[in-house]
Order: sequence, then C-alpha cells, then structure tokens
Amino acid sequence: MNRTERLYALVEELRAVSPRPRSARWLAERFGVSIRTIERDLGALQQSGVPLYAEPGRSGGYVVDKDHTLPPLAVTPVEAAALAVALHGLSGTPFAADARSALYKVLAVMPQRDRQASRELAARVRLAVNPVRPSALPHTLREALSTRRLLHLCYADGEGEVTDRTVEPLGFLGGDHWYLIGWCRLRSAVQGFRLDRIREARALEETAEPRPVDLSELDTPGRDFVALDELYGFA
Repeated sequence: MNRTERLYALVEELRAVSPRPRSARWLAERFGVSIRTIERDLGALQQSGVPLYAEPGRSGGYVVDKDHTLPPLAVTPVEAAALAVALHGLSGTPFAADARSALYKVLAVMPQRDRQASRELAARVRLAVNPVRPSALPHTLREALSTRRLLHLCYADGEGEVTDRTVEPLGFLGGDHWYLIGWCRLRSAVQGFRLDRIREARALEETAEPRPVDLSELDTPGRDFVALDELYGFA
C-alpha cells in the first residue's frame, strides 16, 4: 500500500468507527508503519481539510467527525476524473483550495477498485499548468466574504493606476475573468475588482453589516450571470 492509498484507508477506518477513537499505535500496527509515519499522515489529512481531531487521555486517540465526512459514494472513475479536470479550471479563483479539498474527500470514500481506476484514467490526462506559484490572494478574498470582514486592497485599474481601497466584500462574478464585487468606500459605490489586478489584499478586523445588493443588476454588458445555487440546484 503506497502513501496515497494509506491516506484514503485511514479516513475510511476512522470514519467506520467514529465517534470511537483509534490510537496512533493501533493505526500504525493496522497499516504496518511506524507511529511517526501515522502521525505525519494524520497531520497531512488535517491540513487537507479532513475534520480530524485528537481525543486526549489513556483511552483517547484520533477521531473523524462523521457528520462532516461523506459515506461511500456512487461516483464512477470517469466522474472522479471529470471532477479533477473541473478543479484544474478553478486555479486562481477564490475556490481552488476548497475544491481540491472536496475532491480529496470524494476520493477518500470511493471503493478502492474505483479509486484505482480513476487514478489510471487521470494518469492518461495531461493539463497545461501555470508555472507561477499559486497565490494566497483568492483564499484571503473568499474568507473575507464568508466572514464579512472588510478588505484593504491595493488595486490597479484598467489604465494601470494603483490605488488603496477599503472594500466591503459582497460576492464574486466568474467567467473569462473573476471579479470581487464589493462596496468601495473610496468611491462610495458598488464596484467590480478583477482578481488579476489586485496587487495586495489584507483582511481587516472590522466587519461590515449586510448591504442589500442585487448582483443580477450589476452593469455587465454582453454577459448573463446566473447564481450558483440556481445553476446547480443547491437545496
């Protein structure tokens, strides 16, 4: 069993016995590796977003929050590969890291045979990659939108002029380019900020009260934007 397979199996083992804990020693014996290796694996799972926590005490150990993980899914190998291709298209957007975490969780609960088939198919697909190191900017913007924290932006407009802005984040528009929609306190108006023109972004401690804005009424000539919940039927 290679490390990737062991990570998947760890999640499924902990999910199967949740909320009972499994100790690092028990897991090390189960998978035939050292305790140190298991602890590294568990740390990697936590960093990838798996809801995993440690219970202290002699009878403690590691537990996966069953309410925040997925049971085995009827996802086909082709569907899993398609999800990975779609994920690649989110590179540089506010949801890239979260999409990768979601795909990891889906793969973790697929039956081993299907997971292996999806891996073999994915190995035969080649995608162009951006040699530039991924930026933390999209994550900063998404977190600020989720928590309603104000943002300090260093923004370059279409003419290249750079200004400092304090912005109340309101939403995102996605398409050929991604935009942060926000109430700009410098302009006292709702404005769209192209993500690739934001030089710096820093979340402030101050939070903003909800500001009612109909994103469908924004001035976006020649484009139709549909809310994500309508497009994919979020319940």
